[in-house]
Amino acid sequence: MPASPSTARAINDRVALRLLQQEGPLTAGQLKTLTGLSRPSVADLVERLQESGLIRVVGEAGEQRRGPNARLYGIVADRAHLAALDVRTQGLTVVVADLLGATLAEATLPIGGDTGTEPAVEQAAALLERTAREAGATSLHSVGIGAPGLIEPVTGELRDSTALPAWHRGLVAALQQRLPGTVLVENETNLAAVAEQRLGAARGLDDFVLLWLGQGVGAAVVLGGALRRGASGGAGEIGFLPVPGTGGLPSATGCEAGFHALAGAAAVRELAVLHGIGGEAGESLRAEEAVRAAAAGECPGRRGDAFLDALAGQLAVGAAAVAAVLDPGCVVLGGEIGYAGGAALATRVEARLAVLSPLRTGIRPTGLGGEAVLRGALLAARDAAQADLFAPPP
Repeated sequence: MPASPSTARAINDRVALRLLQQEGPLTAGQLKTLTGLSRPSVADLVERLQESGLIRVVGEAGEQRRGPNARLYGIVADRAHLAALDVRTQGLTVVVADLLGATLAEATLPIGGDTGTEPAVEQAAALLERTAREAGATSLHSVGIGAPGLIEPVTGELRDSTALPAWHRGLVAALQQRLPGTVLVENETNLAAVAEQRLGAARGLDDFVLLWLGQGVGAAVVLGGALRRGASGGAGEIGFLPVPGTGGLPSATGCEAGFHALAGAAAVRELAVLHGIGGEAGESLRAEEAVRAAAAGECPGRRGDAFLDALAGQLAVGAAAVAAVLDPGCVVLGGEIGYAGGAALATRVEARLAVLSPLRTGIRPTGLGGEAVLRGALLAARDAAQADLFAPPP
């Protein structure tokens, strides 16, 4: 059934806005070419979008031509302001951006383990408000929050967990109450995967798994181009995966004898010490620092190579299980340890995995490093704002 004139106009407007978002400022002639619309139709949509405050003239085309230069139209970036939060166990980072995702202000706040829940929530909320003021944002349209832990798939709320600081859950609830805009919360590993898919190492891939290697271990699953959270939001809790080499089995209340025992920061640090990396007792060097030093060739003799080989063998055990169940074709190594290991670690994991699994699975290092969660949270906030502002009028 053919669309009504009003529906067709709404569709054309959304197509033009997406092109302006993806391509940057365009002339009416360029919009005509890219949309396939007639010149009068393009003129009408440009007028509508200008009247709605979504686009404006941002300059003139630079090409040499007879007569006046063509006007360049661009999205009004300050029509809405966004915020992204990367919430960690010991603090958080905040970014405030415009509608196109350009960073306007950024700040980081450490929060000690001895800080009470209410003071921690107030400090974090005040940091967001202060950063928004510095960015010139009178209000925030959408806020994306990346945090460790499980997200309830129905309510979208961060689950209560004794393993995580209570202020995490308190902050999400406080911002949802205090801010007039949309507040979205998502597992940090899932947001990192979204960012890697759209901006980083998994760009252009419809199927891949992001293996998060940090203080804890997790995974994000992307299949058919979509993030898969699972029935209870727990898809990717790979730290609980039973694997050989841990001396036991995980339980419903702890992953100490699961894959976490091979890939968590404590296990990586112990492995570094075993290979003579990390100082006298290995206490002065964090896991990611040991991996970074080994990958950069800064360890004496062949200690670094031996350490990375051993670590790759442990990581390949979990990657082989992922490949056998999901066959994603690609695994991205993220988190602090994955970022520190870079290509040196990824190449070794891929070679070891090829011995363990008949399924060809490429291993890639993160393309976004420590910014992956924040970038993913900002993408979530931007998508929400644009879905609202770019929606057809009722």
